[in-house]
Amino acid sequence: MITAVLLFAVGLMLIMLGGDRLVDAAVAIAKKLGIPQIVVGATIVSLGTTLPEVLVSTTAAFDGSAAIAAGNAFGSIICNTALIAGLTQTIRPSKKVEFASIAWRSAFFFITLIIMNMIGYMTGSFGQPVGICLLLAFCLYAFLSIKLSAGEADEEEEKEDVSSISIPKQLLMLVVCAALLYVGANLLVDNGILIAQALGVPERVIAVTFIALGTSLPELVTSIMSLVKGYGNVGLGNVIGANLLNLLLVIGIPSAVAGIPLENGTVTVDMPLACGVMLVLLAPIMIRKKSSRVQGVLLLGIYAVYCVASFIG
Repeated sequence: MITAVLLFAVGLMLIMLGGDRLVDAAVAIAKKLGIPQIVVGATIVSLGTTLPEVLVSTTAAFDGSAAIAAGNAFGSIICNTALIAGLTQTIRPSKKVEFASIAWRSAFFFITLIIMNMIGYMTGSFGQPVGICLLLAFCLYAFLSIKLSAGEADEEEEKEDVSSISIPKQLLMLVVCAALLYVGANLLVDNGILIAQALGVPERVIAVTFIALGTSLPELVTSIMSLVKGYGNVGLGNVIGANLLNLLLVIGIPSAVAGIPLENGTVTVDMPLACGVMLVLLAPIMIRKKSSRVQGVLLLGIYAVYCVASFIG
C-alpha cells in the first residue's frame, strides 16, 4: 500500500512536469509558425495528452479486453468536458474565442458521435469496419487541421519576436513531455487502482472513475497550466481536440484491431452524456463567442452527479 501511494505521487509529479513544459513548447511552436493557440491546443497538445487513453485502449484490445476501450474513451470525454473544462471555465471563462476554429471541430465531433451512437444502438458493438472508418476520419481531421489553420486567427494573441525560438528543440520537448505524461498516467492509473482495491472500492467503479480520470489527468494538468500561463485558448482547444481523438483513435484503433463489444450502460448513459456535456460547453461559446462561469459550475455539477450515480449503481 505504501509503495502504491509513493508511485502514485511520482506519477502525479511526472504529469505536472510534463504538462507544464508541454504548454510552453506548444505555445512557442504556435508563435513561431503563426498558428493560433487554439489550433495547437486542438492538435499537437491534445495528441500528446491523449496518448495515455490511446495506449491503454490499444493494449486492452491486444490483451483480449477490448470492451475497456469504450468505457475509457467515453469516460474520458465526460471527464475532459464536465470536470476539466468545467473547472477551467469556472476559474477563468474563455473570452474572444475564434469562431471558425471551434465551429468545424464541434461539427466534426457531434456528427461522429451521433453516427457512432446510432451504430451502437443497432449493433451493440463497434466492428472492424467502424474502426477503419474512424481511423480514416482521423486522417481527414488531421488534414483539415493543417489546411484550415492558415485562415484561422486568434484575437487574443499579439505579435512577438520569435526569432530565438527553435522548432526542432520545441518538437523534441513535446516528445519528451508526451513521454512523461504517458509514464505518469500509467503510474497513476495502475497504483490508483491498487489503492482503490485496498480500500474496497468495487471493480466496476474503478473502471469508470479511476481509469477515465487517471488517463485524463494530462488534459487536466495541461489545461490548468494553460490558465496559469495566460493561454486559456490552449486549454479549451486541448479539451475539444482530445475529445475528438478519443472518438477517432481511442475507439478507432482497438475497433480496427479486434472490434469493441459495447455494454448497455455505455450506449444508454455514457454516449448520450458525452454528447450532452459537450453541448453545455460549446453551444453558448458558438452563440456568444465566449463562455461563462455558469457553464463551468453546471458542468462540475453534472460530473459530481455522474460519479455519485456510478458509485451507487
